[in-house]
Amino acid sequence: MPTGLSIHVGLNKVDPAAYDGWDGSLLACENDARDMAALARAGGFGDTVILTGEGTVENITGELRKAAGRLKSGDILLFTYSGHGGQMANVVGSDDEPDRLDETLVFFDRQFLDDELYREFGRFEEGVRIFALLDSCHSGSAIESIQGMLTPEALESHFQTRDPGQVEAASRLMPVYAQEQIFARDRVFYEGLQRELKDGDSGRPAPGAVLIAACQDNQVASDGDVNGLFTANLLKVWGKGAFEGDYRTFHRDIQKRMPAIQSPNFYTTGSPADGFLKQKPFTV
Repeated sequence: MPTGLSIHVGLNKVDPAAYDGWDGSLLACENDARDMAALARAGGFGDTVILTGEGTVENITGELRKAAGRLKSGDILLFTYSGHGGQMANVVGSDDEPDRLDETLVFFDRQFLDDELYREFGRFEEGVRIFALLDSCHSGSAIESIQGMLTPEALESHFQTRDPGQVEAASRLMPVYAQEQIFARDRVFYEGLQRELKDGDSGRPAPGAVLIAACQDNQVASDGDVNGLFTANLLKVWGKGAFEGDYRTFHRDIQKRMPAIQSPNFYTTGSPADGFLKQKPFTV
């Protein structure tokens, strides 16, 4: 019988000492992690929950690597993240980043590059099903997009404010000034990390992973009082297991409930098995 393991990360704050005084306060991320863990547990997954101060690169990658050591072909990993997202310049010039930007997950002690997550998924045995759900903003250009494209009415309906300057307080976007400041301060470290990730490509097959993200790269994800907007609608669509359909249908049904200015993204890496894509989500 297949094994299912799940890891759920929810960060309501980050370490201000690591982010030049910015603490990234949010309301609902820990709730998201707990609720997703409960969903996974009900489906037969073993679950690990990592909250705020424990959400360091060492702890999160440690749990991913423990799971990689346990899961075999046919097993499944569920990884969920709720917190801030950002971007930074890809100074190495990877062919995989045509916009020369790396998306980041804002962990408690530093930003975690999208390529780092990809590397962790690549540690899993071929044939392990990987499903990731990310409830965070994924773009440092999101504020520019908001200022240039969205009407005050759209801002008010989504973020309860007509002031683009207040969007950061209601969303999961790492402020652009903080992104630029931290990258300038730690440029040598991140440039070295990007080069290591690029040069360390072993040529092994890309991990067959399915990702549903809270928004597109040029959008921001809304926080909430209880859950993030994306997670709240995901839970409603799931209906405590009443949902019937595959991964793409799950994504479309969530998308239908979301406002146009936050459109969840669906994509895959590698070549997930057709049987995996046609399963009901969260199937061990």
